[in-house]
This record gives sequence, structure tokens and C-alpha cells, in this order.
Amino acid sequence: MLRMLKFTKSISLVLKLKKPPLLWMPLVVILLSLPLKEIDAHEVPNDVLIQSYFKAETDAINLLIRVPIEAMRDMNFPVKGPGYLALDKMSELSVDAAEIWLGNFVDVYVDEQKIMDWSIEKTRISLPSDRSFASYQQAFNSFSSMPLSETTLLHHDQALLDVWITYPLKTDNTNFSIDLNFGGLGLNTAIILNFITSEGANRLFEFNGSSGLVELNPSWYQSFLRFIVSGVEHILSGLDHLLFVLCLILPCRKWRPLIAIITAFTLAHSMTLMASAFGLVPQSLWFPPLIEMLIALSIFYMALENMLRKDFHQRWSIAFGFGLIHGFGFSFALSESLQFAGNHLLTSLLSFNIGVEIGQIIMILLALPILNYCFRSTASEKLGIIIISALVAHTAWHWMLERYMTLSAYQFNIPLLSSISWNEYLSIGVLMLFIILILYLLNRWFRTFLSKV
Repeated sequence: MLRMLKFTKSISLVLKLKKPPLLWMPLVVILLSLPLKEIDAHEVPNDVLIQSYFKAETDAINLLIRVPIEAMRDMNFPVKGPGYLALDKMSELSVDAAEIWLGNFVDVYVDEQKIMDWSIEKTRISLPSDRSFASYQQAFNSFSSMPLSETTLLHHDQALLDVWITYPLKTDNTNFSIDLNFGGLGLNTAIILNFITSEGANRLFEFNGSSGLVELNPSWYQSFLRFIVSGVEHILSGLDHLLFVLCLILPCRKWRPLIAIITAFTLAHSMTLMASAFGLVPQSLWFPPLIEMLIALSIFYMALENMLRKDFHQRWSIAFGFGLIHGFGFSFALSESLQFAGNHLLTSLLSFNIGVEIGQIIMILLALPILNYCFRSTASEKLGIIIISALVAHTAWHWMLERYMTLSAYQFNIPLLSSISWNEYLSIGVLMLFIILILYLLNRWFRTFLSKV
């Protein structure tokens, strides 16, 4: 009511009326109840897809980009009728938009030296049905094709802007890096970058939001360092893996059992991680949620065993079995990063695995002194193990239920045996034999190693 009175008084002042008439009150109620919506073309779009190609020619780098025009806000593109682009007036504005929203947000490096000079060669307005960005050559040739007719009715919310940016190249080196800072074009920005190598191969990169600095053709040591960091970050940020390792070492903190457990767990998850990287896993949609549920189950089982079991002499074998499952979990994180491996797949796999082990060692080195101190401060070490394990089991139980609900939403389509090729049979058979061989060798070694405990 107070808001209404202030509104009517302000109108009265404008109209130089001494008292706001009561007849205005219904009108004020209607005006104030209307939803406030800015009729404006400056809203940030929800989903934006950006396609791009990067190729180094003899004396220049070509960067071809396709972006929805609606993502380029505050440009005041000329429209006619109910929002159709005035294509006859778009030439100069499209270049301005390409410079402001694209060129200024791209950094290209050669041998870690940023290329400062760049220019917009051409721009082109495209229909949403245009398929010229299906390949680099088609996209490049499209800039020489006839522009859309000025009579074409193309709504600004559907129009695409194709941009050709060039960067001068004064060296034959192929160590290129790029930073596509396009995250501000939409609330959810998906960027697809196709890097055309000097051999003509197409290397695909996919990003959500801004890409950060990406080595397009990394050297082996660049891949090595990147994936070591990625492995450390993954294990230290993955609470489920950390809790599993904690449950593993909780009742086995002497150095011989600890070495046996960590060695078995490491070898197991390394094998399934490698197998996943080479495609020796089911490609069905239900497989990742199944593994996530089994990881939660492994944590719950280990916590329960810590509370109920007294003899942990053979714990390494359980660590080996569950390590196979956790390796698949590591592979899901690795699969998103393998696009940065370049031609160094094996190097990236090994360095990621090393990073995971470094993360595990950091966690163990931090956890052991704390656990030993806590257990020395309590009357019963077994009671402390039970309390910690109970807390972990409670968390893992809820994770298991949540992940089971996610898994139950998928339809299981187990492939028929007849649909599996002989090569797949052979690969899976070799993997199984290798796992059995490693398990046999570990059993022989640990039988002697742990007998000295």
C-alpha cells in the first residue's frame, strides 16, 4: 500500500495535482503487478556452441570460428520487422563484433611466445542449416562463396557468424598453444576446436567454458607434466578414493603390510586404467554409474571389515580386487584429459598413473602420523578404528544408495557373445591372463615378504 501511495504521489507531482485521486488506485495496482521484463537483446544466452578450426599454413595461422550472433551482446545489430537481420547493413558490424567478442579473447602462442598481431580477414553470416563447418576445407572455402541474399529472412536469434582470423607466422616450428577465452559468451559455453596438424590429421578438443592455455601439439615432457598434475589433483580431490585408501591402511600401519597393500592396489588400478585407455571396457552408458556404485560399495565393505575382522594378513588381495574397480574410476577422469596428450598416449597414461601414486603417497604420509597420534591418545586402538570406520561406512552407504538410484535409471544392454569380434575376445583374454599372472606373482612374493612381520 505504501508503494502504491508513493507511486500515485509521484504521478500527481508530474501532473501538478495536489492530491492523488483515488480513482487511480486500481490502475496502480495493475501496473505494479505486471511482471518486469527487459525487452532487450542483451541477455546472456543459456547454451552456446562454438565451432573452430586451427591450421598453420606457410606464412600464417588460420583460425576459423562459428558462433551464434545472439551470444555477441550489446552490438545493436540492425533488424527489420519481427527481428530479422538487415543483412545489407551487417558487413561492418559483423567485423566489429568479431574483433570485440572473438579476436580480443583469443591468445595464440608459438614456442611460448604470444603472437601480438592478428587481423579479421573475412566474416560471413550463415543460416542455422549451413553445414560448411563440417570440415576445415569446407569452412575455409565458404568464405569465398556468395553471401546471403539481402532478401533472406533470418531472425537474429538463429543467425550464425563465421569469422576468419589470421595470425602471422615467421617460423617453421609447430609448437602451438591457444587460449580460447569464450566462457563469457553464454551461461553454458561448449567449445569445439579442431587442430589440423602439419600431416593433415584432425585433432579434436572439447571444452566447457574457457579452455585455458592448451598445447595443441605438446612435446612429451609437456604431456608428462600435465598428466602428473592431473593425476595428483584427481586423487586429492576425489573423496571416495581417499576414503578407500584410508580404510585400507587404517588397521595395517606397519611398513611391510603397508607396502604390500599399496603395491597390490597400484598394480591393479594401473592395469584397468591402461585397459580402459585402449578401449577394452564396455562402451555402454550404464558402465560408468555401475563402477561409481561399486567404488562406494568397496569403501563400505572395507570399513565394515575394519570393524568386524581381526586378521588382516591377506588384505593385499582385497586391495588388488578393489583396485581393478578403482582403475576404471580413474579412467573416467583420464578420458576427459586424453585430448591433451597429443601423440604421447603412453607417456600421458604413465604420468597420470604416477600422479595418482604421488597423490596417494601424500595422503598416506599425512594420514599416518595423525592416526598414530590419535591412537596413542586413546585407551583402545581398536575402538578408534571402529569409530573412524563407522563414520566412513555411514558416508559410503549413502553414496551407494544414491549411485544405485542413478544406475537404476539406465537400461542394461549386455552385448551378445556373437557380436563380439575375435580381436576383442583376444584382447580381453590377454588382459585376464595378465591379471592372473600378476596376482600369482604377488601371492608368491608377499607370502615371503609378509612372513617377516
